[in-house]
Amino acid sequence: MKKYLLLIGASLFFISAFSQKVPTLANRPNDHFIIQFGYTGWSGKPDTIYTKGFPRSFNMYLMFDFPFKTNPHLSLAIGPGVGTDNIYFDKMYVGVKDMTPTLHFEDRSDTNHFKKYKLATTYLEAPIEFRYSSKPDNPNKSYKFAIGVKIGANVAASVKGKVLQDKNNAVLLDYIDKEKNRHFFNSYRFAAIARFGWGPFNIFASYQLNSLLKEGTGPNIKPFTIGLALSGL
Repeated sequence: MKKYLLLIGASLFFISAFSQKVPTLANRPNDHFIIQFGYTGWSGKPDTIYTKGFPRSFNMYLMFDFPFKTNPHLSLAIGPGVGTDNIYFDKMYVGVKDMTPTLHFEDRSDTNHFKKYKLATTYLEAPIEFRYSSKPDNPNKSYKFAIGVKIGANVAASVKGKVLQDKNNAVLLDYIDKEKNRHFFNSYRFAAIARFGWGPFNIFASYQLNSLLKEGTGPNIKPFTIGLALSGL
């Protein structure tokens, strides 16, 4: 935890230092609003956890960009936002509300299970990006590259099941079951991030540096995402 906080602190120090040397941001659009949609996977996921479908993330950020006075091609950016991840399971049960020391991932293919079942997590986040733009005076016709880190606070974790079936996939009850509990999940996440693109269209990637779950409560899962981003304003 300390090394991540030191990294965030150092980045904020540099942003503060450079912001004292930069020109006004008026009339200089440069990716102040970012929307991301991508495929999410779990690094370190045991073979006993069965997933399916298209696990996905959706993120939105409002970024404040601080260009370097000595080199307008470079800038630092930081801002608030929200990130959501949705992981879909194949005939499994995830015991987020169980009063157990560890989070249970149970295979229920040979008993009653939900036809559709997902785990959703939501974070309030603050990305910090070091940016390069080939045409800083015309960002909509510019090559762009950004690397950095983001810190997020977990504000929600839930599982949602739709349509209860028996082991032969016959429908037992057509209803929705939802359970919420953040107990097993780390309160914060730290991730490395990168973007590359042309104008408002980007490819982005992120990799979580700490575990999704608290130490001792489950496998050392580290989510990663790759996808498309739309930036502007």
